[in-house]
Amino acid sequence: MTTPPKARKFRIRRPAGAQGADASRAMPSSGGPRQAAPHPPRATGHQAARDMNEMEALAANPREDGFGNRPFPGSAAADNSSQAPQEPGRAAEQRPAPEAEIAAIKQEGLTGRQLRMARRVAQKHGLPATSDYDAVRLLRRSGIDPFQAANMLQLVTADEGSKGQSQEPRVQLPQTIPAGAPQVPSTRVMDAAERAASIQEMQEAIVRRRRKKLVLLATRLAAFVLLPTFVAAWYFYVVATPMYATKSEFVIQKAESGGTAMSSLFAGSGLATSQDSITVQSYLSSRDAMLRLDADLGFKTHFSEASIDPIQRLDGEASNEDAYKIYKRNVKIGFDPTEGIVKMEVVAASPEASAAFSEALINYAEQRVDNLTQRLREDQMAGARESYEDAEQEMLAAQAEVLRLQQSMGVFDPTSDATSVMGQVTTFETQLQQKRLQLEQLLDNTRPNQARVEGVRGDIRRLESLISDLRAKLTEEGGGGQNSLASVSGQLAIAQTNLETRTALMQQALQQLETARIEANKQTRYLEMGVHPVAPDKPTYPRAFENTLLAFLVFAGIYLMISITASILREQVTS
Repeated sequence: MTTPPKARKFRIRRPAGAQGADASRAMPSSGGPRQAAPHPPRATGHQAARDMNEMEALAANPREDGFGNRPFPGSAAADNSSQAPQEPGRAAEQRPAPEAEIAAIKQEGLTGRQLRMARRVAQKHGLPATSDYDAVRLLRRSGIDPFQAANMLQLVTADEGSKGQSQEPRVQLPQTIPAGAPQVPSTRVMDAAERAASIQEMQEAIVRRRRKKLVLLATRLAAFVLLPTFVAAWYFYVVATPMYATKSEFVIQKAESGGTAMSSLFAGSGLATSQDSITVQSYLSSRDAMLRLDADLGFKTHFSEASIDPIQRLDGEASNEDAYKIYKRNVKIGFDPTEGIVKMEVVAASPEASAAFSEALINYAEQRVDNLTQRLREDQMAGARESYEDAEQEMLAAQAEVLRLQQSMGVFDPTSDATSVMGQVTTFETQLQQKRLQLEQLLDNTRPNQARVEGVRGDIRRLESLISDLRAKLTEEGGGGQNSLASVSGQLAIAQTNLETRTALMQQALQQLETARIEANKQTRYLEMGVHPVAPDKPTYPRAFENTLLAFLVFAGIYLMISITASILREQVTS
């Protein structure tokens, strides 16, 4: 990565007194290579309000470059003028028209970058170019290459050289040659043998430098990649204790129960028990399972044995956090959400211990699955029992109210009593009609028997009074707080309706209680084993070749990243 050379900015400044002289000689003769610049365009609108910058002023008022009407030295126009000088009028007559020159320039197929460069060069030299193609035309007439980019270092050097003409030369250290000594080229010429020897010496220096770099590279690779890889291989092949892994797989199933159509749709998939499977996975990976396994089978004691290598061994007085790190490294549990299968791998120093640890963890998982719904089942059973007891109390209270009304009013069945009273009223009304007919019969005689008429009239009055009393007993309240049959019938009907409602609620609560008891007695979650834990007969770990290759790739990657970073930083610092 290289950066462009930096050069300080420079600006040509002229004294104020020289502006008039420059303006007086700014118009060269028409016979020279440069033509008179047209008058600057008039500023209109808001352009007249602002001041022109130095480049615009230079383009508007071109200044004399010191050569007068002479062409630029070294240009094609200077060569032509030196070889065949012509008169200014004849040269202007032989020169083609500007429109023809611009048309020829357009046919050259110049790029936009070349045109912009020509415009900048024309502005720099003060040529009044009206367009990019006109700038190319004017530059070529002036003998200037319009596509040659100015080198800033050369401009700075030329500027410093022009300043140094009026001042004393400065001595810039280091100086290998005295400043006042003449610098003449050497007259010594190398022959073929010396040239071949010099070339051979340079080739040998290149070879030595390459060998040195290769040796340094090999040393770094050996120190930072090969040596750590060799140490890792020595540990995996010689020092590492063989470990035995027991693998098992199980799935959590849900008992089928009546439910909605959507719940039955996912009943047989892993989505129905994914939450339970994730809960079991988290529990088996927790400190609680590790402490329970240590209390039952001595997990810490097993991994603290002296036969285990120091890297995998657990100290005898290690804390629970250190033991938990060993537990997470040796007990690997994964869950497949698509199939709902929980996969477990338990690593131990002996196959028997590995199988025992795996079976114990499976038992812990099954107990955890049973406990997941135990509280729910207990809550459902308690709620159903409370509902049944409340419904039973309400039903007994309603029945007691009916009994109280019957006892207080002396009515067993108000409907039957009302029917009996209405039957009596009907009978007495029939007799009353008969007595009224008999009275009419007696009154139809010319000279009726007064005693019989009065007797019939008395019977009529008694029957009417009796009928009125019976009807008043049905509808009107009696004296002494005695209720009518209608009131008694209404109160008993309300009490009977309440009793029937409470009886139906009690029956429904009893049915719910029986259903909850059935659901609580049966197991709703099952842990079904897919792969039972079997003790291996050969060690599973360490995988020496795979681990060694992995260590080599890791160290090589680390060295590569560090070397690339160091080279980038070195280049940034030295640039």
